Amino acid sequence: MIFSIREMEIKDIPQVQYVAKTSWNTTYEGIIPLAIQAKFISVAYSDDMMHRRLNHSLMLVAETDDRVVGFANFSPVREGGDVELSAIYLLEEYQGNGIGTSLLQEGIKKLNLAKALFIHVEKENQIGRNFYTAKGFQVIKEFDDDFDGHILKTVRMELKL
Repeated sequence: MIFSIREMEIKDIPQVQYVAKTSWNTTYEGIIPLAIQAKFISVAYSDDMMHRRLNHSLMLVAETDDRVVGFANFSPVREGGDVELSAIYLLEEYQGNGIGTSLLQEGIKKLNLAKALFIHVEKENQIGRNFYTAKGFQVIKEFDDDFDGHILKTVRMELKL
């Protein structure tokens, strides 16, 4: 599969919002109630929030056939070299083709002063956990997270760079 990774642009916002909603619904089906997902997506991926993400973090998109099929969102490098990977999502039909790995690698390359990358993953999100484990992330903490009244079992993982 031929795809490219690039920094997100304003024109990509509607496609990234579509990827976020679609992949959230697929990933968290049976884990997070649909109404809670919808509420979260409407805030976290609103137009205003997407503009903030563009201006204050590293947003990468994966594109194939002029279509955004995935994205990743990295915080700026903090003092001490820590970076948070707040999101990496792909449309289901594009998973398993190296796109997620490329998004991760490109983010690490662009954040060249980073010393450690952190991610929060829902414990039941086995596809996500398998992906991060395969990339060398280690579980450093497990905790309960109150997600709009729904308790999630969350795993914090770290990749030392």
